[in-house]
Amino acid sequence: MRKNYETVLVFTPVLSDADQRKAVKDYVDFLKEKGAEILEEDFWGMRQLAYPIQKKTTGIYFVTEYITEGEVVDLLEIKCKRDVNALRFLTVRLDKYSKEYNEKKRQGLVGRNRKKTPEEKEREAAQKAKENESKDKKTPKKAS
Repeated sequence: MRKNYETVLVFTPVLSDADQRKAVKDYVDFLKEKGAEILEEDFWGMRQLAYPIQKKTTGIYFVTEYITEGEVVDLLEIKCKRDVNALRFLTVRLDKYSKEYNEKKRQGLVGRNRKKTPEEKEREAAQKAKENESKDKKTPKKAS
């Protein structure tokens, strides 16, 4: 039975841009070759690790969401374990709430890249103006 999965891959930070693109493409092509339907690919780039892994403090993150059979996930994880450029990986099966959240995120309704309504934009602009006004009052003017 086909289910939704999400895999996070952390690659070694010593990869060049071309090597990063090739590594990501290899994993996506592998999934497609095995019959997976890719829903989303999200390249996060270089991020700080919570703790050192193989004496490295940063890693290159890539997240993909896909629909496939469980056997394909097993093959993907074997591929990750054999890849010397993959520092860590995590695959999770998404429940109905996670699928719903990810769909809303793709539509721009939630998350970091959420599209703001005109009212929210106005409120932010007013807040920034208020903050700038209070900064101006607190900062003493120099006499020339």
